[in-house]
Amino acid sequence: MDFQALLQQFLSGDVAHQASTFHSLVIFLPELVLSCSIVLMLLARLTNVDKTIPTHWIALLGGMTAFIIVLYQFRQISLSDSVAVQIFTGLAIHDPFSIFFRGFLTFFLMFVIGLTVLTGIPDDDDAPDFYSLLSGAVIGMMLMSSANHLLMLFLGVEMASVPSYAMTGFLKGRRQSSEAALKFVVYGAGAAGVMLFGISLLAGLLGTAQFSEMASRFQVVFAGHNGMQDPAARCVVLALLMIAVGFAFKLSAVPFHFWCPDAFQGASAEVGGFLSIASKAAAFALLVRFTINLTGDSTGALQGVALTCGLGLGFIATLTASFGNLAAYSQRNMKRMLAYSTIAHAGYMLMAVSALLVLQSGHSGPEAGYRAIQGLLYYLCVYLFMNLGAFAIVAFIRNQTFSEEIDDYKGLGQQAPVLAICMAICLFSLVGIPPLGGFYGKAFIFAALFDATRVHWFMWVVLVGGGVNTVISLFYYLRVAKYMCMYERPLDAPVVAMPASSSPGKYVMLLSGMVVFLGIIINPLAKVAMHAAQAFL
Repeated sequence: MDFQALLQQFLSGDVAHQASTFHSLVIFLPELVLSCSIVLMLLARLTNVDKTIPTHWIALLGGMTAFIIVLYQFRQISLSDSVAVQIFTGLAIHDPFSIFFRGFLTFFLMFVIGLTVLTGIPDDDDAPDFYSLLSGAVIGMMLMSSANHLLMLFLGVEMASVPSYAMTGFLKGRRQSSEAALKFVVYGAGAAGVMLFGISLLAGLLGTAQFSEMASRFQVVFAGHNGMQDPAARCVVLALLMIAVGFAFKLSAVPFHFWCPDAFQGASAEVGGFLSIASKAAAFALLVRFTINLTGDSTGALQGVALTCGLGLGFIATLTASFGNLAAYSQRNMKRMLAYSTIAHAGYMLMAVSALLVLQSGHSGPEAGYRAIQGLLYYLCVYLFMNLGAFAIVAFIRNQTFSEEIDDYKGLGQQAPVLAICMAICLFSLVGIPPLGGFYGKAFIFAALFDATRVHWFMWVVLVGGGVNTVISLFYYLRVAKYMCMYERPLDAPVVAMPASSSPGKYVMLLSGMVVFLGIIINPLAKVAMHAAQAFL
């Protein structure tokens, strides 16, 4: 049987609910391809082949192959009646939701590799190490998106985190970079330890580590008449709070955001762009899957659990968005400002998860919950282009001015109008100004929050908080555009040349063009996002 027929059989509705090991390996092909590319890059360095064949070509080929396989898997599962297949004895799950994020991450990997080639970071000597770390982090994030077991949850988080620590300190000889990596490692190790303790508590109390079995076990724990007076219930809540520490750290949500500004400022802009998008996408995929399996169909005692978790996440989301936007207002360094902006956007996206849980608790119908997930997925896709575009422009300007301070952006529109226009598009989309893609991303999320207000009044606070924060963010994003377009370029400032015909110019025009495109043509991506959301039927 040829490969295509084999893959078709395993991804069609003819497969069993739980695939065999061989079937699981076929479904796991994108991750295996990236693993093989890592081995090839390390072997190329060992044999000095990287001196003749640039390492980024191996990394790019691995990313492209993995992305093509994911596209084929998405097509096959869309045409079949199968909703989900458990692989590797239930440790992971293969469904439209996991395929969406695997495609998202491999697609983003290609863009990041392209950016590093254009900016020259890393250099030829360090390229095999850097691209191996980059691909390894993406594999960990893909595991996070398809996790169906508490063991896979922790394994995916750590596999994504450890390469991120190394990439943060990859700029050798820079004290700021080494300091940022050290802070990142210390905080990350602490958060991982707390999360692992919570996972062990939860698995021990529930007697299972499978996501699909957690809801029924929770029903038993919280169905007692004593409620929180029951020691088992209190221990379960403690375990969930510990696991939430790990999620909050990955999302840079308040009060576990403290690593983000220092890490982003110390790391290169290329690494900052990668962490701000890929890390959050994988964490949100895992958070949605974990919370939905945690609350099940939200009946009986689980209805109160879903509502409490939803309202708690809504409060944290509002606090995170508010802190991120207020702190970004006073920043004078572009990477640090974008780091606080990333914190704020994590708050916006967390509002979608909050709305999802509240709608689940209110039995508002499956469509309402799906719209919340759809809004999150659409926002993440637009966020990929607009945030990577902003970080890419910072990297290109850094290469010519050797500065990342906002004051040194004055008058850049006169010398490099392409950069100024593309930066303005990305920043205004981050605000949510129509008709750019960021507007529709926020509109989807705010619509889900409005639906959730029918279940609980506190969601009005979250909705208003999101709207007010959108207005606040306009001030610091607009300041950058004003510096670039409305100020004169100082005579002693370095000259920035970035014509539209250059490769960096084409790169940023592609990213900003996609931001505009996703604000005008929304139906195709919205349909794909809805299909991925319906994996939880």
